[in-house]
Amino acid sequence: MAIAAAPPLKLSPYLDPQQQPRLQTEFNPIKRAPFLSSRNPLLCVCKLHRYNFKCCLPSSSSTNSVTPAQYYSFLDESYRGSRVLTNEELEKLKALESFVYLQELESGSLWVRVMRIEEMDMTVGLLALSFAESMLMSLQYEALLRFFVKQYLIERRASMPHAVTLVGFYREEGGKRGEELAGTVEVCFDKRGANASPPTPTPPRNSPYICNMTVTKELRRRGIGWHLLKASEELISQMTSSKEIYLHCRMIDEAPFNMYIKAGYNVIQTDSIFILLTLQRRKYLMCKKLPVSNSFPEPDMSESGEEPSS
Repeated sequence: MAIAAAPPLKLSPYLDPQQQPRLQTEFNPIKRAPFLSSRNPLLCVCKLHRYNFKCCLPSSSSTNSVTPAQYYSFLDESYRGSRVLTNEELEKLKALESFVYLQELESGSLWVRVMRIEEMDMTVGLLALSFAESMLMSLQYEALLRFFVKQYLIERRASMPHAVTLVGFYREEGGKRGEELAGTVEVCFDKRGANASPPTPTPPRNSPYICNMTVTKELRRRGIGWHLLKASEELISQMTSSKEIYLHCRMIDEAPFNMYIKAGYNVIQTDSIFILLTLQRRKYLMCKKLPVSNSFPEPDMSESGEEPSS
């Protein structure tokens, strides 16, 4: 199943076998991939669960100045010095570095935080597999997909703190396997992190947008997708004053649609039927207005499938 949203750089918000995403960046433009398109991020959502969560972020009231050397840890060495960050951006990098969302599930523990550079390859692998599965592509293209997805994540990472890739790690209760990558999701906070060519219907460029969510196949139906969505909303509420969050959902994806409705999202616009002439699936643009205190209803596991929905 897939949640769609328009990221700052780009790999469109949902997976559609009829259309492929392309990679594009304002930092290092590269030759467009033949089958990756700006109107198709990869995004799979899954299911839900109950229990309480904790989110940790530094106080925004601190008056201490932030030095570049102190909070550049999330910027790749190759991007350091490639652009000048403002004090506000440095403070936001500090907040991203400190963000942690913790959740106890019935079967184990989940924690969500910002992807680190050493976790990029495993995240690339997860996205490439999910993309191939949703596009019904042969695994012989996996190596090529990995290449394009990695270039995209590198470029995406350079847009921090205006957009970010989150990763979730899961540890099964009493398990001997230790922690493992459970899922990933992208969050865009403002217009500087927005996709240059967002999918239709077009969301407001200066509003938060969620996309490219996927859950490890073996860990689906445990509530991980639901909590990736919750973690994204929690981070948005800490990073921006904007309380309206947007995402896309394809009309054929019933399980994700039901999950978004249950999470408080409403359909505000629907693709024209003429979008079918471009070999794209029709999509809903959905929006949720965050309350002052962001709380979720208890998830209904029966309504939240976790298989890719393309």
